[in-house]
Amino acid sequence: MVTETHQILGGLVSVYRRERSSYWQCAASVGGRQWRVSTKSDSIALAKDFAEDWYLELRGKARAGILNSGKKFQEAAQKFLDEYPIITHGQRSETWVAQYDQKLKAIILPFLGEKYLSEITAGTIQDYRIWRSKNCKTGKPPSRSTMHQEIVAIRQVLKTAQRHGWIDHVPDLSMPYKTAGKVAHRAWFSPEEYKKLYEATRERASKPLNNRWKEECENFHDYILFMVNTGLRPDEAAVLELRDVAVETDEATGERILVIEVRGKRGVGYCKSMPGAVLPFNRTVKRKQLAEKPNGIVFGKPQRELLNNILDELELKFDRDGQRRTAYSLRHTYICMRLMEGADIYQVAKNCRTSVEMIEKFYASHIKNTLDASAINVRKEKPKRAKKAKKPK
Repeated sequence: MVTETHQILGGLVSVYRRERSSYWQCAASVGGRQWRVSTKSDSIALAKDFAEDWYLELRGKARAGILNSGKKFQEAAQKFLDEYPIITHGQRSETWVAQYDQKLKAIILPFLGEKYLSEITAGTIQDYRIWRSKNCKTGKPPSRSTMHQEIVAIRQVLKTAQRHGWIDHVPDLSMPYKTAGKVAHRAWFSPEEYKKLYEATRERASKPLNNRWKEECENFHDYILFMVNTGLRPDEAAVLELRDVAVETDEATGERILVIEVRGKRGVGYCKSMPGAVLPFNRTVKRKQLAEKPNGIVFGKPQRELLNNILDELELKFDRDGQRRTAYSLRHTYICMRLMEGADIYQVAKNCRTSVEMIEKFYASHIKNTLDASAINVRKEKPKRAKKAKKPK
């Protein structure tokens, strides 16, 4: 409630003080919009001086056409966070939605939150990239993929603002001076490295460092074999239940394989395993006594600590490009091995619930097997020069 009011500049500006506040505030109408601000002063004389300067600055910006009004970025961000979980319900995981919330509140809003949507331009986004590189907590600039994810979050907010009519268009957010990114393949285990890995896990399963860990080591060994013979993502394997798997005899090959109903980031899909996945699956089911528990979890979350310890012992934690190997590398190994052995790339993509484009972009170990040296190393015969006829003497 306003307790005291003063008019200055012929009534164009009101200086007032609210109940329970010692600071004076000022208000004025400029550019068809009401503006308010705190003077941060408890002196009426200083407050009037502040209000006069503030009003004249607003009027100057209005005449120059640079007076910002409308919604702020933080309002559009909150609107996006309210809408996104509802619109994408069942299509995006809760973790994915939570990442947007975290990136916006912890990283993006401190820089863009108080800016009006009308003043966010391509230059503003470039300023954000520079600010982000200089204010990273780790001491080094964020990676290309991290920065890309943050720009995607900003674009989603601006698209939300455009849908609600708060801005006319979304500015260009592309990276200036952009060059082609470095081609990098995802970390995987070559056939020789994979052999070292499963021999080490088999040895650990038979001779654990502590007998109390024997069952965990046996489960982990079967997990490695299962993953490289199915190509499941770690999060898909973590929620795999007994009722999702059927042991069948493949009509085309006559081999016993697993037919898996997969639930993960792409919703529900299907996977037909290699024959090598049947034995570790059956061993795990028997060991965990899941035969009478159709909804029992078969493998659960990967044992990261055990995996890292074994990889460190074998010096396989990093590939030759310095990329860190994780449980996800087992999926990459499956894809690469299938392609190296001549499997159809389209069928591999369907079985792994991904696209041919993704496989061609990130899994290139099969290229050497698809290149035809006889078609590359072609040498055309040079045409023989015609002999010049001798001139008659």
